[in-house]
Amino acid sequence: MKRRNFLKLGGAAVASPFVLNGLPLQAFSTHNLANAMNCSEVNERALVLVQLRGGNDGLNTIIPIGQYSQYQALRPNLHIANAGANSYIDLDLTMPMADRVGLHPNMQAVKDMYDDGLVSIVQSVAYVDQNLSHFKSTDLWLSGGDGTPPNFNKQTGWMARYLDHTYPGVAGNPQPYMPDPLGIQLGDPKPSLGFHTDHEHGAGINLSGQDPSGFYSLISEIGGPPVSPVPNSEYGSELDFIMNMEASISKYAQRITEVFDNGTNMGTYPNHDLADQLKTVARLINGGCKTKIYLVKIGGFDTHVNQVLNTASHEGFHADLLLELSESIKAFLEDLKLMQLDNKVLTATFSEFGRKPVENGSLGTDHGSLAPMMIFGKAVIPGVVGTNPDFTGIQNEHFSSFQYDYRQVFTTLVQDWLGASDDAIEATEMKEFLPNKLSIVDADHYVDPACHINQITGNVTSLEEENFDPQVKLFPNPAADEFHISFQTNKAEQVNVKMFDLQGKSILVRHHQAWAGVNQVDIEIPQVVEGYYVVKLIGEGGAEILSEKLLVR
Repeated sequence: MKRRNFLKLGGAAVASPFVLNGLPLQAFSTHNLANAMNCSEVNERALVLVQLRGGNDGLNTIIPIGQYSQYQALRPNLHIANAGANSYIDLDLTMPMADRVGLHPNMQAVKDMYDDGLVSIVQSVAYVDQNLSHFKSTDLWLSGGDGTPPNFNKQTGWMARYLDHTYPGVAGNPQPYMPDPLGIQLGDPKPSLGFHTDHEHGAGINLSGQDPSGFYSLISEIGGPPVSPVPNSEYGSELDFIMNMEASISKYAQRITEVFDNGTNMGTYPNHDLADQLKTVARLINGGCKTKIYLVKIGGFDTHVNQVLNTASHEGFHADLLLELSESIKAFLEDLKLMQLDNKVLTATFSEFGRKPVENGSLGTDHGSLAPMMIFGKAVIPGVVGTNPDFTGIQNEHFSSFQYDYRQVFTTLVQDWLGASDDAIEATEMKEFLPNKLSIVDADHYVDPACHINQITGNVTSLEEENFDPQVKLFPNPAADEFHISFQTNKAEQVNVKMFDLQGKSILVRHHQAWAGVNQVDIEIPQVVEGYYVVKLIGEGGAEILSEKLLVR
């Protein structure tokens, strides 16, 4: 997992508006051909992490209705009202009173998503020996660490460790089975520790004034001819780093441009920076990007001063951030649904810590410990995991205990959603949390252990024995008169190519006798209307080797 495996898009890059300049993309995922999850579907999934930088005030985000009097007493100026036009939004009247929660009044979009079954809230998340430094605590969340000596100074990111284990060899040869960077970071010019391995940093690039459609031309113009020989000095080391970074980023430049240009957004997004980042993610996925983890961010949550307006606790800096967060994620989920990609993406929020339950003297809150996490998507079990914070256990203005370690949440998402094997979880250095995973992913999307992915490599056996064949490729796409499927098998076997429209109607079936080695099937496209179709390659025994959208023009 070297520099080339991660692409960073800077904040300025995603602020530009995007033109909807293509046909609506209808990805094969939710129509009647996909009645049951099979292992190949797991490979299509992505996880989007939304970082709330600065330490989000969890108590004014998820208001503890069952402990409202204690909450109000500790926050005489900051508490969200429980009556009137600007009171909290009662999330779920069916919950027991002791566990009931309210949403900040600016989070109506989250309430709408919750009512649609798209939100899971995990209460009171933190880690052992909470560190209250922004920088260190952020590093701990991204490295999979905590405040104890053995876990305090991890030098690599848990995301990088997971991806490095699961996709070995991609760093040296990203083609053909993983043409895209395994991780993409948007909205921050500084590389995230989460994508840092022990052998090289993740690639960092700030596309100032650019958007992904201009990525290739921009990268192609960076620098000049390589310097040779590289001086044996500190300067030479830095120069070598820059040249290597340029070379590795250039490897992905054209691919990112292609998937961005091939995709389009079908939904409407609000005018927020976070919305622009998520809009870019949706368009990349729509265009065929196979990146596994996306990291986006929204900053400004360090609300020591003027968190609320003096006479209106429902307004202020924090209220504006929660509005941006809620509206942006709702627009993202609606866009994915219109694209029929909502079965492929889960989104989760996290922040380096929460705020103290006690307000300070500046209409703000100081660094605290626990805070809620929110998970969004069609695959979640809707509801609230855990109970409201324990106000009877406050010591020195801090909650004295938390309910869930953040690594329980990430371990759950990486295994139950992305399908990581126990060995892959062990590689993240979070295996101790496997016995205490949370009920987040619903039964229809939960990855059965039979589909767990340990390592994706280029060592292919036979088609029916390997769901994810690194040699399988459909091209060209878009196509006009014909398309081709190339694949590799180590024995002779009968394979079938099937093509369907998006209503599940069979368009063609072709039989092909494959021989040991590399094969190619050439398919003439019948007279059909322009649009999107689904092409499947089926091996002996009915194993689905390829299921890919095809645009016919």
